Amino acid sequence: MKTAQAGWVYLVGAGPGAGDLITLRGLRILRSADVVLHDALVTPELLREARPDAEIINAGKRGYCLGSTRQEAIHEALIHLARAGRSVCRLKGGDPYVFGRGGEEAEALAQAGVPFEVIPGITAALGACAAAQIPLTHRAVGPAVVLATGHHDPDGPDCTLDWESLATSATSSFT
Repeated sequence: MKTAQAGWVYLVGAGPGAGDLITLRGLRILRSADVVLHDALVTPELLREARPDAEIINAGKRGYCLGSTRQEAIHEALIHLARAGRSVCRLKGGDPYVFGRGGEEAEALAQAGVPFEVIPGITAALGACAAAQIPLTHRAVGPAVVLATGHHDPDGPDCTLDWESLATSATSSFT
């Protein structure tokens, strides 16, 4: 059974919202970590699974909302805690690598020489549809899925997505 190691950071996907949708591996790390640094989207039900003596830190991260913790401050906290010999469960809603900034956190940890592991979770983009009994793919009518973030104004200067190409790419290769 995998338990959290001192001086490590675990980027753990909490799943799409319900506390019982975290992976077994993610739950084991959550239950054994010294510190749980979590996003706002993580259900309180999951936080109760942490060790009684674990330090619980709310990163307050909610996309680009005002009052959210700066991403750089999260990187600094992860590095500091791991270098202090703590095992850190960075608990993120959904999957760390699907719109969760897990890639940025992994880059910061790697550059700082801090050992880390990514423990995937079910992304809300997929889990919510499954929970509502809506298949995202179906051989007869829907052969592909395209995921795009909704955090940018589609007409704003920060959005570099080619919406027209995205809309047609999923079907063009199947016709």
